[in-house]
Amino acid sequence: MADQTKIHDDIKLYTTSDKFYLEPTINPTEILVIDRVSGEAYVREINTVKIPIPANAYKPVCGFLGTIKLISGLYLVVAKYRTLVGQINGHDIYEMAGSDIIPYARSTTHLTSKQIDDNNTYERLLRAALEAPGIYFSYSYDLTHTMQRLHSVSPDFHKMSLQSRADPRFVWNGHLLKGYSQQMFARFNLPIMHGFIAINRVMISGHQLTWTLVSRRSVERAGTRLFMRGIDSQGNVANFVETEQIVERGGEKSSFVQTRGSIPLYWSQYPDLKYKPSMSLAVEDHLAAYTKHLRDQLQRYGDQVLLNLIDQRGKEESLERGYRAAVAAAALPAVRYEPFDFHAECRGMRYDRLSVLLDRVAHEQTEFGYFLCRGETVLLRQTGVFRTNCVDCLDRTNVVQSLLAKRHLVALLRLLSITNNDEPVPHFDALFNGVWADHADMISVQYSGTGALKTDFTRTGKRTRMGLVRDGINSLTRYYKNNFSDGFRQDSIDLLLGKYVVVDGEGNTVQCPLRRDRNWKYVTFPSVLLVAVSMFCASAALPARSNTEVLLYLMFWGAAVGATLKFIFKHGKEFVDWPRLDCGGIASRFGPESSL
Repeated sequence: MADQTKIHDDIKLYTTSDKFYLEPTINPTEILVIDRVSGEAYVREINTVKIPIPANAYKPVCGFLGTIKLISGLYLVVAKYRTLVGQINGHDIYEMAGSDIIPYARSTTHLTSKQIDDNNTYERLLRAALEAPGIYFSYSYDLTHTMQRLHSVSPDFHKMSLQSRADPRFVWNGHLLKGYSQQMFARFNLPIMHGFIAINRVMISGHQLTWTLVSRRSVERAGTRLFMRGIDSQGNVANFVETEQIVERGGEKSSFVQTRGSIPLYWSQYPDLKYKPSMSLAVEDHLAAYTKHLRDQLQRYGDQVLLNLIDQRGKEESLERGYRAAVAAAALPAVRYEPFDFHAECRGMRYDRLSVLLDRVAHEQTEFGYFLCRGETVLLRQTGVFRTNCVDCLDRTNVVQSLLAKRHLVALLRLLSITNNDEPVPHFDALFNGVWADHADMISVQYSGTGALKTDFTRTGKRTRMGLVRDGINSLTRYYKNNFSDGFRQDSIDLLLGKYVVVDGEGNTVQCPLRRDRNWKYVTFPSVLLVAVSMFCASAALPARSNTEVLLYLMFWGAAVGATLKFIFKHGKEFVDWPRLDCGGIASRFGPESSL
């Protein structure tokens, strides 16, 4: 990559009463100046700008991420800390380890007390989004594109800045950088990607390889597990993730791409305190949305095999039928639907049954192939992908994707004459399984709030009873977070991505959406439940004059506990933490207000 496209890495941030100065640390030739009063930003030659404070009065930062408007005004967003993950194609890849948001306004005296409270909440939302695990960047490598895409473009493409050429689906600070699209900002704008990256140098049969796993989460329909499901009218699906496995040996590079994404129908599964909320298909034009999504996937990735791993009986049956019907009705060429009832086929921890699915798609994996180049000469191209889904596109999906990725590795190592059979390489197999399990946990944390289920199989190749126990703990944690904390997390994502934009006068002349009054039941019934449980325990533990008295107390307070729990679960939606910014109209259509 040419030097002029490399983004400035280490930066000195000078803050004065009226300006921000961002000066590159290494061989500076230009400086970014931001006026804190007017909001104007410009880049000047370094020797034309005089910084009116001492040369050592700066804060070191490692990247300019953009700006965002909150109630008090604009905020500067910077990356403060980073950790080196490794190298892809000779370029350093980093994970963001800390960030900072700095207000343009020097005080909040222009705000009312309520506006100050609301602004503080917006700050917490933004910090939460930026502190999410799995945010990555590079100063010189385009993380948003696969290797095949980067080798399928004109030389002029590589002369563009990283921000201008990045795939907008995978740039998580695109909204923050929206006001900095001019060429003069090119070497300051640092695109960030959300997902997972692991880079490992391995030795196999005397050959030094770099094995990399990259997953890119889409910004379209981004959100949390139960608040963001299905498809929208533009053909975007929830939890869409592009996963690329890369192998490098000297000048040889290979990659294998898979995708995952929510079932491309209009469906929802909003929290209501039940352990497994009911799924519902909306009365919408499913076929049009499905077709738009698949046409986009065909254009981007080539032929599609749709691996649907959900149950074909029970609560998930309606989704499977709807998906099957959409595929049949659209009859798109180069699209094949492959249903596989994961739970039924692998019942009793019989995960060896997954070989049935792999055998059914083996010919297509061979036909699709993978990308391979030597230097700049492209030898092979991948002509299609497996689009895998379960209900969450997490646990079952990750198990199957890891098995497909292992098949790619076996074929590639044999082609490169590194191995001559399909036998496992023990020390590498352990690394492979561990990284794919870590990948499962990361993608799961980002969507559901907890680590993935079934990772014992990914790590060891078999299901274990201890793995079942861990799955149970993770499931209960998911239940709590999805019901009582994911509204905040959904709002933080929507704020970062610009799905919701703070307006002038919010909290004063314009109502702030953060201020939503809770129904009286929200406080009353949990309080009654707490008192009833306390009294029940006290009645059981404290001495009484007679057994009859104890029994009566236990019966009364037990009945109070039962009646209160019954009421709370009957009106479950009113006790859920719903998104307040409500960019998708979730709370207004399905939340507590919809039932009042």
